[in-house]
Amino acid sequence: MFDLIFTHFNYAVVIVLMMVGLYVIFATQNLIKKLVGLSVFQTSVFLLYITIGKVSGGQPPILVESHGGDHALLSEPVLVASAAPVATHSGAYGPEVLYSNPLPHVLILTAIVVGVATLAIGLALVVRIREVYSTIEKDEIDALDYHFNLEGIDG
Repeated sequence: MFDLIFTHFNYAVVIVLMMVGLYVIFATQNLIKKLVGLSVFQTSVFLLYITIGKVSGGQPPILVESHGGDHALLSEPVLVASAAPVATHSGAYGPEVLYSNPLPHVLILTAIVVGVATLAIGLALVVRIREVYSTIEKDEIDALDYHFNLEGIDG
């Protein structure tokens, strides 16, 4: 039982962060707290994708250019990774290596940048809402909107 928990510890952390972020988004009326909850939720999604993208025992696919005796570069780069020989499909032994895919990590870096930009825009909108309504509590903003739309006067 404990082995199962420890081998899937990242997933437990992701689930806890998702639930905390979702709870904060739904439970609070403060717009800043809602943005913080959204950031926590985004972080949990980032962790989930990074966890899924991890290949156990995988080598990074790095291209290394070989140098000749006179330090001249060869025309073809050589893919280098160290691993023990593994049986191939035909039964012969060859230097097959398990490579990890860097694409999920690159996509998460892009998502982090987009998340920071979205948070900045959200905070700018909260500042503007605060200037107009003099509050950042959602229920007070809804009450002011209802009063203004019903009465047609500036409250």
